[in-house]
Amino acid sequence: MKKIDRRTFIKGAALAGTSAALAAGGINIKAAEAQEATGKMEYRTSSCGDKVSLLGYGCMRMPTDDGTRNGKVDMDAQHRLIDYAMDHGVNYYDTAPVYTGGRSEGIMGECLSRHQRDKYFVATKMSNSRGDFSQEFAKKMYRNSFEKLKVDYIDYYLLHNIGSSIESFNRRFIDNGILDFLQQEREAGRIRNLGWSFHGVKEAFDHILAYHEKVHWDFVQIQLNYLDWNHAGGWNVNASYLYEELDKRGIQATIMEPLRGGALANVPETIAKKMLERRPADSIAKWAFRFAGTHPRVLSVLSGMTYMEHLQDNIATYSGFEPCSEEELAFLERIAKEMVEFPLIDCTACNYCVPCKYGIDIPGIFQHYNKCVSEEMMPISSADDNYRKLRRAFLVGYDRSVPALQQANHCIGCNDCTPKCPQNIDIPKEMRRLDAFVERLKQGKEF
Repeated sequence: MKKIDRRTFIKGAALAGTSAALAAGGINIKAAEAQEATGKMEYRTSSCGDKVSLLGYGCMRMPTDDGTRNGKVDMDAQHRLIDYAMDHGVNYYDTAPVYTGGRSEGIMGECLSRHQRDKYFVATKMSNSRGDFSQEFAKKMYRNSFEKLKVDYIDYYLLHNIGSSIESFNRRFIDNGILDFLQQEREAGRIRNLGWSFHGVKEAFDHILAYHEKVHWDFVQIQLNYLDWNHAGGWNVNASYLYEELDKRGIQATIMEPLRGGALANVPETIAKKMLERRPADSIAKWAFRFAGTHPRVLSVLSGMTYMEHLQDNIATYSGFEPCSEEELAFLERIAKEMVEFPLIDCTACNYCVPCKYGIDIPGIFQHYNKCVSEEMMPISSADDNYRKLRRAFLVGYDRSVPALQQANHCIGCNDCTPKCPQNIDIPKEMRRLDAFVERLKQGKEF
């Protein structure tokens, strides 16, 4: 198989929610603000010799004019973010045809084309997971990516979101001949590295990974963070297993969900206190990013950065990078064990479940619930002294964050959403549970 050296070929969760003081046991702990980079960006060398920034820019989420997921993308803000990232050494940009309501590739093409092509690596995907599995449809999607991104080659190309089943993988990439086609495109140099992103079951992961002997996967994108390392939820496979299997074969990994949809940037206050006592100058998010980058087979860690302070903090983390020590890894494992005791919903706000044909804001509902759990603001028992205050805060916050017609009580249980969820959440079941919880709060009934 011909490998084309890039030089020869060519001649961007909130900053932890921790800027406010935390109170635990009567002790006030001031969390870190966004840090400026004090060193040079950390780079990892790919199998083809690319010097790739350890911080990768995930382009699923972008700043919008109204701050909502469905708002108009604020192009001025997006340009500022990408320009700042480029100026500070970030050179890996990950997008897909379906991101940001189908707008991401075109927007990134506009942002990146302002820079020299040899200064950045672009990653995009074959997102043929819904409806039409024909070769014609897949090839059209593939060619559209070049046009939207304004490029004549793609540095890192992925089979998108595979692993739910072997049958699904075969239908999308084997039976229609698309995997053969993409290998030919790699031979021709229009794809420089070929890989896949994984959400799914161990059986499918092992099956697809076994294609390495025939295909030679250049890289694989996996969900990796200190919670999923040994405590993956839903149908997800422990990241320790995924990483170790790749490591055995010498395959590099790009990392998605290092903050697990923002949950690891907004941990319960009792846990945040422990982290801040150990490293008071660091944001809570920095712990998760350091963990992901500590593993040597990791090529780049993706972060969807919609605010400048997020970008600055992450650049600071990976500039003059400090891997986690063995003692810190053990500490994070203890933290992970504590966190699995909290009844969080495993939503990462990937938005694959939306739009709901009945208008339900599924990620928004889960986000409000998880935020209240993480901040220990759940109105659980009317016997609690602050129950009335917490009850009002939950209901007011719910109405403010999720419009009335998009709330859980409008879910009819059609279950169109669950098969689309990479975390395998039983969404109608959770909707019923949360709707019942909200109704009890509204009626003031005892728990």
